[in-house]
Amino acid sequence: MPDRPAETYFLMGAAVAGLTHAGFSLYWALGGRWLLPTVGQWAVNGARDAPVAAGLLLVAVAAVKCAVVAIPLTVSRRPLRRPGVWRAFAWLAAVVLTGYGALNSVVAWLVLGGVLRPEGGFDRQAMIGHAYLWDPLFLVWGVLLGAGLLIGTSDRRKRTVAAAAG
Repeated sequence: MPDRPAETYFLMGAAVAGLTHAGFSLYWALGGRWLLPTVGQWAVNGARDAPVAAGLLLVAVAAVKCAVVAIPLTVSRRPLRRPGVWRAFAWLAAVVLTGYGALNSVVAWLVLGGVLRPEGGFDRQAMIGHAYLWDPLFLVWGVLLGAGLLIGTSDRRKRTVAAAAG
């Protein structure tokens, strides 16, 4: 979209992060196991002990992640019915993704650094995955989404002011 390139770049960056997350969920849903231990032993056990249920759950998770990617992109490119509702959804997603990613990354780093010591120990492989891969990716997704939404909101305000003055 030529009149809002910065918004588009940020939203596309957010889409790459979100689709990476969704892609792994779908990969695991279809039986893939690469990097699954970095999510947690519970995920490995679930995939092994109840593969159909785990697969269905992961397909649903992938679908939600894809919706969180698609809605902000769609709203930024064409008018939808009730655009305020969709933008509010996108803002909520940006806040949740950023907060979730930041908080869980920091907690994982503190656990790995020995500052926090969970009672009963912890799954080192999963903690590494959350500290350096999955949760930072949620953080990046949320920050890029928020930046795109903020720029888009600013652009819309400028266009409204220009139209009213012109």
